[in-house]
Amino acid sequence: MDKNRRDQLKALFGTVETLPQPEPAPAESLAPPQSAGSVEPLKPPRAASGAVKAMGLSLGGLSRELEDARRIKESFEGSERIVELDPTLVESSFIEDRLSNDSPLDESFAELVESIRTNGQQVPILVRPHPDKHGHFQTAYGHRRLRAAGQIGKPVQAIVRDLTDVQLVLAQGKENTERRDLSFIERAFFASNLVERGFERALVQDALSIDKAEMTRFLQVAAAIPAPLVRAVGPAPKIGRPRWVRFAELLRRDEARKAALLEIGTPTFRAADSNARFNRLFEALLELEQVVATPAAAKRAKTGGTSSAVARLHVDNGRQVLTFGEHAPDGFAEFVAAELEELLSRFNNQKRG
Repeated sequence: MDKNRRDQLKALFGTVETLPQPEPAPAESLAPPQSAGSVEPLKPPRAASGAVKAMGLSLGGLSRELEDARRIKESFEGSERIVELDPTLVESSFIEDRLSNDSPLDESFAELVESIRTNGQQVPILVRPHPDKHGHFQTAYGHRRLRAAGQIGKPVQAIVRDLTDVQLVLAQGKENTERRDLSFIERAFFASNLVERGFERALVQDALSIDKAEMTRFLQVAAAIPAPLVRAVGPAPKIGRPRWVRFAELLRRDEARKAALLEIGTPTFRAADSNARFNRLFEALLELEQVVATPAAAKRAKTGGTSSAVARLHVDNGRQVLTFGEHAPDGFAEFVAAELEELLSRFNNQKRG
């Protein structure tokens, strides 16, 4: 074995050991000894082969592991492969989670359509085989991408997975929560729709990643606001929980609901975007509350008097609260409180008289 060959093997395996090569001996010294003895004849040196065999076994095992990994990967990809579906064969989830299916209310929908038209669909949607229609599918998430593909007139890329109703709801809720593209009112009505369909509140809380207190607020707001008003307003992505809670309080009176339903039919309301629609309704209901709750202020407004009231009377479900405005003189509230007994006596005398 020449030196170059030994160096190559050593560099390749790092475990090949070689014995030092003896110097050539004179010719006469190669003759066998004259006397027979116990000295064995010299054998030619050999490289240790155990390490090479071990390396061969290791490479063989590694090849088998790679083959197993390849088969597992192919099996996984086979069960979760992305397919192209005709958008007309894919229906929305049986639980509505968006209020912007009317594209004018979805301010970024046009951008999504253009992005898919130019760059293709980057993220597949998740669907399941339709439980009632053979050859059709039902969306768990990806409703906007589905609408965009349908508008462009191209197949939608989707992952098809067998899902129960509960699994579909969990996937739908968690996707919307992680992507953070549902507004407060959309999440509130999504939660309400799930409860109305018979899903347990604990499951809904898990799907939306919310606690019990937030779940209660969602259901209270959804119950207080008529569905036609919510659909007319749309998602209102810039409007958070406090203003929606206050809006629900303003709608407790029948007069407020009637006024709001009249407002959503006006051309000005329809021409506004979703956030502006909410603000128009909110401000109109605030003004109505002040007029209804303060008869004296309403009377002054009709007779052309000043609109800056010293105090306002708020009536809410039989509960009356007198609030003194910033125009009231210092100490006036205390003066009125001290005179309440006298005022009550005068009031009773007038009733008896």
